[in-house]
Amino acid sequence: MQQKSADPASCDLAILGGGLAGGLIALAFAARRPDLKVMIFEGAKRLGGHHVWSFFASDLPEGAEALVAPIVAARWDGYEVRFPGLSRTLSTRYCSANGTLLDRAVRAALPADCIVTGAEVVQADASGLTLADGRRFSAGAVIDARGSRGLAHMEGGWQKFVGQRLRLSTPHGLDRPIVMDATVAQIDGYRFVYCLPFSPTEIFVEDTYYSDTPNLDLPALRQRIADYAQGEGWAVQSVEYEETGVLPVIAGGDFDAFWRDGGDLPRAGTRAALVHPLTSYSIPDAVRFALYLTGLDNLSGSALSRTSHDRAAQHWRETRFYRMLSRMLFGAADGPERWRMLAHFYTLPERAIERFYAGQSTPLDMARVLAGKPPVPVGAALASLTGRGRPLADLGAVS
Repeated sequence: MQQKSADPASCDLAILGGGLAGGLIALAFAARRPDLKVMIFEGAKRLGGHHVWSFFASDLPEGAEALVAPIVAARWDGYEVRFPGLSRTLSTRYCSANGTLLDRAVRAALPADCIVTGAEVVQADASGLTLADGRRFSAGAVIDARGSRGLAHMEGGWQKFVGQRLRLSTPHGLDRPIVMDATVAQIDGYRFVYCLPFSPTEIFVEDTYYSDTPNLDLPALRQRIADYAQGEGWAVQSVEYEETGVLPVIAGGDFDAFWRDGGDLPRAGTRAALVHPLTSYSIPDAVRFALYLTGLDNLSGSALSRTSHDRAAQHWRETRFYRMLSRMLFGAADGPERWRMLAHFYTLPERAIERFYAGQSTPLDMARVLAGKPPVPVGAALASLTGRGRPLADLGAVS
């Protein structure tokens, strides 16, 4: 069995990247494998970045609540969705985590000398890594969780957004999140606004697009958030925080070529395409993978490479239904009409919706998603299944 190393420049497991996937791996090992020395390396000054990650309580596997609890900022007993002609309140518990709490949790779980931030990794292999300042760290295994600015050999579209945490001068009146408000003008593909009420006078508002392009027009999206707040009657006192994101929506691709192009290191998170292909949700898969790793007997570099590949390949096979839906979303409907597919989805039974977000839809769930009055023309839907979408290898410009 591997043991903790006394050498400060040596460890049993080196994690490259202190975002969601890397941070959860560090927390899982600290809780379940304290016999191993784990180090985490992040190029930014802190772990977690400036991000909000939300998930449904039903997304988590059994026993995972304790792992995510330290990074959860808020929980709500239900949420709303709004579409033209359809509004619905659902009872599934909804949760939001953030980068500040992830940074705090990992620092509480690992010794200070096992967290290296503000340092760029310039070379890494199965036996360790080298930083830009010349320091070399040896490791029994290295796992790459540094995310990706694109997914080579994958095709589809983009989920892009600007989110702002607003401080209001009067209460907003919401007691639960609005996960999708698609009653807004449909611009640049499928557009919706997402609202998280963190306190009576603090609310996170995100303007989100399922778009054919990754380009963000930041001034325009900021103005749309301001216009939405005004339309809701909210008096904005200040913008406390802002984040932007451009996430891949995977409609198809060549998994084997994707994996070969990524190098020999074991991978986690987006770097391994361990995300929900349609929603881009990452917490469910990040949690499952982190917990799975802690149960392995062999954590050598070669064994971990095989394991990460096999898990990612299994995920690719199991999520083909969601890739098909991505192809339909981007290929079967013009941008302004894409909301109809999501509105149709939200007429399903609540448990089917839960399983969809968790990436665990049953055959009956899949039939229900595709049954009923087609939200897009049948001919267009069938034609979309022969296409895959646009290359996801490059995020392009963010203005």
